[in-house]
Amino acid sequence: MYSHDTNVETACHEDKVRGLGAVWRDGHGDRVVPGKGERPKSTPSVARRVWLLPILVLSVLSMVSPSIPFVMVPLVSFPGVSGCLCLFWKTPIARVTPSLAPSLRNSLLLSGCRLVGEQEHSRALSSRTDIPVALAQLALHDATVQTAIFQLPWACQLLSLLHLHPQVLWPLSSLTSQLAVHDELICPLPPFAFSPPTSRVLTMGLAEHTSRVVSEFDFSDEDLNRHVQEYLKQTNEGLKVDGTSLSQIPSYVTAVPDGTERGIYLAVDLGGTNFRVCSVTLNGDSTFNLTYNKVAIPKNLMVAKTARDLFAFLAKQIELFLREHHREHFESATSRRNTTSFPEGYHDEQIFRLGFTFSFPVQQLGINKGNLIRWTKGFDIPDAIGKDVCKLLQDEIDRLHLPVKVAALVNDTVGTLMARSYTSTGKHRSLLGAIFGTGTNGAYIEKTSNITKPIKGEYDASTGEMVINTEWGSFDNQLNVLPSTVWDTALDRDSVNPGIQMYEKRVSGMFLGEIVRLAVADMMKDDETSLFRDTNSSTNDWSTTTNLSPKSGLLFQWGLDTAVLSVAAADNTPELVAIRQELENTLQVYTPSLEDAQAFKAVAGAVVRRAARLSAVAIGAIVLQSGKLNDPAEEIVDIGVDGSLVEHYPFFRDMIYEALRAIDGIGPSGADKIRIGIAKDGSGVGAALIALMAQKMEKPGDFLADLRRDIKRRLSQPFESPGM
Repeated sequence: MYSHDTNVETACHEDKVRGLGAVWRDGHGDRVVPGKGERPKSTPSVARRVWLLPILVLSVLSMVSPSIPFVMVPLVSFPGVSGCLCLFWKTPIARVTPSLAPSLRNSLLLSGCRLVGEQEHSRALSSRTDIPVALAQLALHDATVQTAIFQLPWACQLLSLLHLHPQVLWPLSSLTSQLAVHDELICPLPPFAFSPPTSRVLTMGLAEHTSRVVSEFDFSDEDLNRHVQEYLKQTNEGLKVDGTSLSQIPSYVTAVPDGTERGIYLAVDLGGTNFRVCSVTLNGDSTFNLTYNKVAIPKNLMVAKTARDLFAFLAKQIELFLREHHREHFESATSRRNTTSFPEGYHDEQIFRLGFTFSFPVQQLGINKGNLIRWTKGFDIPDAIGKDVCKLLQDEIDRLHLPVKVAALVNDTVGTLMARSYTSTGKHRSLLGAIFGTGTNGAYIEKTSNITKPIKGEYDASTGEMVINTEWGSFDNQLNVLPSTVWDTALDRDSVNPGIQMYEKRVSGMFLGEIVRLAVADMMKDDETSLFRDTNSSTNDWSTTTNLSPKSGLLFQWGLDTAVLSVAAADNTPELVAIRQELENTLQVYTPSLEDAQAFKAVAGAVVRRAARLSAVAIGAIVLQSGKLNDPAEEIVDIGVDGSLVEHYPFFRDMIYEALRAIDGIGPSGADKIRIGIAKDGSGVGAALIALMAQKMEKPGDFLADLRRDIKRRLSQPFESPGM
């Protein structure tokens, strides 16, 4: 049974459901979905014709006697088919009020039928309030007696068939005394063609099962603080030695921007099947202008025989971008380079610094040095394994005589920190850049004195700081503290990388939908709750309507996209209209009940809330590690975040803040100092900013060494075509 306590008018969603067609049931209980407002064609039986006479008589009586607001009679009454005819005469607009008997008010159903004829219905919506209209569908708690009031333009308007148990005449003179008259128009159209109720037993069983599942994802304040302490422990282990759960990878970036930087820098992003070339103009006032081209990587180059095949293609795209967007600068620099025999007179500013976002596993050995460990995402070029990807790109750029230097190898999370630090307002620097999207990771500023493990390669030690790429997706792979439900275990077991990225598998958007799917799938197996099923109902009961397609995403691995969870979180309407539509349209759960939607929303919300609180673990631990909350000079601790979860999931950041306030050492006052803001395009703007920082680290004369190297290469290959 529906359990709902609200005014009818609060559930008005006419714009979302105006296009729904009428839904009918045939004599065998099967759903028939004709066109909008269209009744399935059928030949009236003799029994139906016999009923027409009393219907007409009662219709006349209802129009003659104003004391009876309307009458409901059975339209047909034989096995497999049931329905009713509602007749109205001068019925005022009414809405259900709190004074209504609780047994009726709590079983309010704002669904059921549609008017036959969409045009008449549309006219009724805009008609004056003195036209006889009313809307409400009331069901008694035992789900055996239902009646309805619907808006009608004139008396005797025939409504769509309601799938009710056949009843005899039920005058509503006593019921209407509990309806308050109002002048405002209430919702004239139910959110669904009909919404099947379930019995009390099924509802109680489903509610209890849902509560048990939700409790599995509880993450208390005590759990929160225990995780923070474990994170701090693993953080310091990662700063001492390699090979720990938290890799704590040095980025060789030793400074972050403050918004005053100026200049034009390039950024390229190779992160999958597309390659993006960007030009970022930094205006010096925390603003920038971004221009970019994007091209698909040919599939044959993703599995090329040699690394040069791929990187020559990338360099060619850089050349095409410069010719299109920086032609004057490109031609001037190229002319100077091609005519200069000696380094005197060559100006370093003619060279574009480039940040290279390379989203594949690398062993970084310097700010612009990194050896490829392995390919992922469909790439397979064995010739490139173990080679410096920055050098591979620079060699192909030099072959084309482009005025470009690969200045930095960029991790996109480090780029997120840089982009946020440049664009955030105020005199403070950003501490942390984090991504909560398909995956999750964070990069923060650490004191070099705390990094006791060897750092290979050169870096600027004068700042006393370095940005650390945490790779926190692998936090607590040993499961010392991370929560593990049976569904977490099942997800990990069936994943492509079991036993690793355990934190990411509980936080990132790629996995949250699957956790919910696994939990819901288990609930569907419970015959006592019958989630998304009506196995305990007869074919003559209108609660037999909910059914699940064999092709539903709920039945297949990765079949539930995390975006559906956002819809569930955003829908706080009394009838959960958006959720039920999403279940039907996306997951092929046909005509889900209110209880089905409530159960789904509760489980989805519990999974994401746990993810948000786990996200606060990493953020809170890094804030504590920095010690900035105790620094009087730090009025604000700024954090930049990116990703679909923080951008599109309702109140995700609010749930993070809620958890931060409960962390020992932060508390409400500390949480008020933490500012979490969106940082966009770490792989573009962030990469360009890292190229700028790398340029500042260059020693005087570096550009001359680059020029001499290029001249030497050209002289050693005098017959090489520039187009190669």
